[in-house]
Amino acid sequence: MLNTSASLLQDGASLLAVLEELALDAGREIMRHYEAGCDYEQKADLSPVTDADRDAERIILKGLRVGLAGVPCVSEEEASGGVLPACGDEGFFLVDPLDGTREFINRRPDFTVNIAFIKAGKPVLGVVYAPARGLFYSGREGAAFEAECRDGVVISRRNIRARERHTPPAVVASRSHLTPETEEFIARHPGAETVSIGSSLKFCILARGDADLYPRFGRTMQWDTAAGDAVLRAAGGCTLTLEGEPLRYGPGDGEGLEAFANPFFIAEGRAA
Repeated sequence: MLNTSASLLQDGASLLAVLEELALDAGREIMRHYEAGCDYEQKADLSPVTDADRDAERIILKGLRVGLAGVPCVSEEEASGGVLPACGDEGFFLVDPLDGTREFINRRPDFTVNIAFIKAGKPVLGVVYAPARGLFYSGREGAAFEAECRDGVVISRRNIRARERHTPPAVVASRSHLTPETEEFIARHPGAETVSIGSSLKFCILARGDADLYPRFGRTMQWDTAAGDAVLRAAGGCTLTLEGEPLRYGPGDGEGLEAFANPFFIAEGRAA
């Protein structure tokens, strides 16, 4: 049963527990579709969507709107349908119910459930659940965790911390969205090891200290990155724009979905 107290927003550990519970519930539904097989269709932006995306979103949004009534929720599939509630510095949720839909469709295990709480433009809490991998990441200011899951239940948990940057660094790159700019960035680090993985797990690889840099020179939306970014920041890392400013969340320039598009960025573990 979700704690319906408004004090949840002031209690990071309790709010994180609520987000974890919802992500696990959504992950069980996603795996039901994954095991049974799932058709897909294309949205207006030509990205794929499945019943697993929609069903997971319903589970998460119902839980948030019952347990935290009045707190705005911006979620990918609702947003794609034109539902974009007003949200400001007092706090709102960013949800990607199934990040890595292409991975899901192609039977690769790198898809995730992403839920983040944003306050004053910062991702202060986040959960990233990879149900096919049995891995769960969560973070709140000053504390980040990796958990092992079995049958949708957490069975072990450990604290994680981003590592000091190695020379040459290990660079995490997108499997589905490798761009010439990313290849050029990697080339500027001779001898760099390259790790390819899908979805928001790229942030989590940095957060647990297994890589150093994640450059993204391609289109992303705020719901793609917020939860992983929250975990990385909680683990001591950061995500910066190409101008060196922390990546901010909340409506920006542009109308509709464009108000939630990210600029290019570079996510980093801890500097040496």
